[in-house]
Amino acid sequence: MTVDKGNKLARTTLEASVNDKLATDPKLDSGSQKRIGDQLRAMYDELMQQPVPDRFKELLEQLDKKNGAKEGSQ
Repeated sequence: MTVDKGNKLARTTLEASVNDKLATDPKLDSGSQKRIGDQLRAMYDELMQQPVPDRFKELLEQLDKKNGAKEGSQ
């Protein structure tokens, strides 16, 4: 067996074992999911309390107008 064929076989075997492992990895339990969710909410709560910048409001209004015109023409 040449080196190239051996390397190709090793890569193929490695990829197959990684794919098998990923397919059988356990999911997070509900307690871990809750902790992560609580931490994310705590991190982003301050951001969510900030007002929407006027420029974003203007852009959203423009999109609403365009979408309203498209719905009216159908």
